[in-house]
Amino acid sequence: MDEIVLPPLDVEVPPEGLTIGEVARATGLAVSTLRFYERRGLMLDPTPRDGGGRRRYDASDLAWIGGLLMLRATGMPVAEMRALAELSRRAGTEGDRLDILEAHREQVLAELARTQRHLAALDTKIEAYRQVVALREITAREKEDS
Repeated sequence: MDEIVLPPLDVEVPPEGLTIGEVARATGLAVSTLRFYERRGLMLDPTPRDGGGRRRYDASDLAWIGGLLMLRATGMPVAEMRALAELSRRAGTEGDRLDILEAHREQVLAELARTQRHLAALDTKIEAYRQVVALREITAREKEDS
């Protein structure tokens, strides 16, 4: 297994790659966040640079960043993302990567269940207020009609 299929970023990558500003616009991340990801060891490979020393991101970099975005959006801590990146740089670590992803999946499921409970409580509250408002409107109409 060479790579994990991750949510794609819908951007055309020219042969010379994208600048950090273009990647920031494509991902919604700040330039400082992209630099932070690089400094913290979250990128799979060192970001290539052009002759002037400017970062140039290719399609594989964008695919990896898409995965980082998904992991962050599901609440994975940076330390776990870094561990996953470190493992992904080494062949034969698929089992360890699987362990990290399965553990994170369990956390996501627990958070989803918690959010669903909160949504149900919110729906109950909303329905109670709708009933109060409806009753007040009926009462107000009855007073107007009398």
